[in-house]
Amino acid sequence: MTTENKLRIVFMGTPEFAVTILDEIMRSRHEVVGVVTVADKPAGRGQQIKESAVKTYAKLQNVPILQPEKLKDERFLTELKSLNADIFVVVAFRMLPEIVWAMPPKGTFNLHASLLPKYRGAAPINWAIINGETETGVTTFFINQIIDTGSILAQEKVSITENMNAGELHDNLMHLGAKLTVETLNNLANGKIMAVPQDEELAKQLPHAPKIFKADCEIDWNEKAYFVHNKIRGLSPYPAAWCSLTKNGVRTTFKLFSSSLTKEIPDSKSLKKGSAGILFPCEDYYISISELQPEGKRRMNYKEFLAGNDLNDYSLS
Repeated sequence: MTTENKLRIVFMGTPEFAVTILDEIMRSRHEVVGVVTVADKPAGRGQQIKESAVKTYAKLQNVPILQPEKLKDERFLTELKSLNADIFVVVAFRMLPEIVWAMPPKGTFNLHASLLPKYRGAAPINWAIINGETETGVTTFFINQIIDTGSILAQEKVSITENMNAGELHDNLMHLGAKLTVETLNNLANGKIMAVPQDEELAKQLPHAPKIFKADCEIDWNEKAYFVHNKIRGLSPYPAAWCSLTKNGVRTTFKLFSSSLTKEIPDSKSLKKGSAGILFPCEDYYISISELQPEGKRRMNYKEFLAGNDLNDYSLS
């Protein structure tokens, strides 16, 4: 192994998704000389100080860790420059200022969980399923001034099956992304890769992936079952689709985690028990819900819910 094809890398990321990619880089021929992640912050009911998944992993690997409050802070920039990295790799981190992403001689690249320029934005995994896509993938691309618009380095595709949820797709893309990131590093180190600009005219015609808010997660039972099913699986397990049911005049919110399509046409607007779940009437067919979580209760399967509840007491709000 020669020093010419071994890169010095600073990795920037926060959640578990990023840890898998960082671990793959650590196992490669390249050297991770530092990690940048979010500052520790209080979390949960007890407001205990919590560190990011990337920080926890980096500590175990004895990799230097930087946790800037502000990315333009002079002290942070000095420390970052002193690591003398060839390239920065960014996975599930925040938007970088140019003074950071332009620093390393070989640039800064990001891993995005879609086939860019399709699904630019914060929630590409969720929106791909919500929109009924049958294929998505991962992309490595150079960061520039505008988020998710830089020149593409490499892409890998993956199929989305009809009942796959966002959590399952997340895991598939996480492992695929880890391999693609190391492949991109190897090709950059060996001079075997060409960055290809994104087609901005094409991008205007393609769906985006904006951040998802609670209001986006509410189910409309007046939609066709196919769209409701895609929304439930596209938001499962997090942030989770939800609906309201009324029992004895009291409105209660339910999160919905698992659904399947049926070919049974609704005979009323009432809920009823099915062979594999609770049947909710949509515009065209019933949809079967097999996992749900009543407000203030734990997540449960439909049999557990029915053991303590009579569907005749509930109506769609």
